[in-house]
Amino acid sequence: MIEDAPAAAERLDRFMARAVAAYYAQRPAFGAGGDFTTAPEISQAFGECLGLWSAVTWQAMGAPDPVRLVELGPGRGTLMADALRAVGQTVPAFRAALRVHLVEASPALRETQARALPDAGAAWHDSLADVPPGPALILGNEFLDALPIRQFVRRGDAWLERWVAGGAFLERPAEAPPALPAEAPDGAVREVCEPALDLARAVAARLRAGGGAALLIDYGYAAPGFGETLQAMARHGAADPLAAPGTVDLTAHVDFAAIAAAGRAAGAAAHGPLPQGLLLQRLGLMSRAAMLARSAAAAGRHRLAGEILSGAERLVAAEGMGRLFKALCLCHPALPPPPGFEPEP
Repeated sequence: MIEDAPAAAERLDRFMARAVAAYYAQRPAFGAGGDFTTAPEISQAFGECLGLWSAVTWQAMGAPDPVRLVELGPGRGTLMADALRAVGQTVPAFRAALRVHLVEASPALRETQARALPDAGAAWHDSLADVPPGPALILGNEFLDALPIRQFVRRGDAWLERWVAGGAFLERPAEAPPALPAEAPDGAVREVCEPALDLARAVAARLRAGGGAALLIDYGYAAPGFGETLQAMARHGAADPLAAPGTVDLTAHVDFAAIAAAGRAAGAAAHGPLPQGLLLQRLGLMSRAAMLARSAAAAGRHRLAGEILSGAERLVAAEGMGRLFKALCLCHPALPPPPGFEPEP
C-alpha cells in the first residue's frame, strides 16, 4: 500500500506514478508467482531475437566500439540475459563492443537483475538521462505501459480531468491540458501519457546526437482514439485500479502514434508500429523456438518441448499477444529500416 497517500484528491497521473513506484518497490511482480508474465518469461527466444536484432542494427550503424546496450525497465533481467547469451554465441564482436546499461529505479529489482546478470558488467541508472552519451541501442519491453497517464472526459462542450479520491474518480477542470480534440461525443475519454512523450523526445535527441536505435514493444493502439484503458492486474487476474494502490500492477495502453510523432518531431526516424507477432516472425522467433523444442524432445523432455512451442505461439498469434502488442523503432535518420521493419516488396 501507499503509506503516505494524501487525504485530498490527487490527479490521476500523480496517483498512478506513486502507486506504480510503491508496487515495484515492495513485491515481486513477474512470473507464475507474481501478478503477470511478460514475453521474456514466456519464451527465451524473445530475448534472443531482440539481442540479434540489436547486433544486426549495430552492424548497420558501422559497428561502433563501444556501444551502449540499454534496457528500460529490465524486469528480472531475463530479456538481457537471453540477449547477451545469443549475441555472445553468434556475434562475438558485438558482445565485446557493447556496454550494458539498465534503467531501473527499484532497488529490489536491481538486486534481482544483478543476480540474473552476474557477468554482464552492467551499470544501473535511475533514468535514461543518466546513461553516458555515445552510440546506443535501446530496448524497452512493457516499459511504456506503466508510465502515468492523464484522463480527460468530455462533458458538454468542455474537457474535464479525472482525479482520484477515496478509491473513486471525480472530475475537475483540467490543469494546463495538452491539445485535445475540439469535437468529441459527450462522455468520451481521451488518455494522454506525457512521460511517454517526453521519453520519446529524449530517446530521439540522444539517437540524433550519438547514433543508434530504440526498439519499444508494448500493448497499445496504432492510431489515437477515445476510450479508457487504465487497468490493474493481481495474481494474473483483473483488479480494481483505484483500490489498494501500490499492491496491484497498474498500466494503460500505449498510444504508439503519439510516441512516433514525438520521436519524429525531435529528429528521429520512426518505423512502425508493427504487430508484435509480425515482427517476431520476421526475426525468426518461431524457427528458433522449433530448434529449442527439437533439442528438448531429443533429450526426452517432451513436455518442455510442447511448452516451448506453445509459448512462442502465444507471442505471435493474433488471438494471443501478437496483435494487441505493437513494436515501434526510433532511430537515427541516416540508418536504413532496421531488421523486421523493412517495407514490403
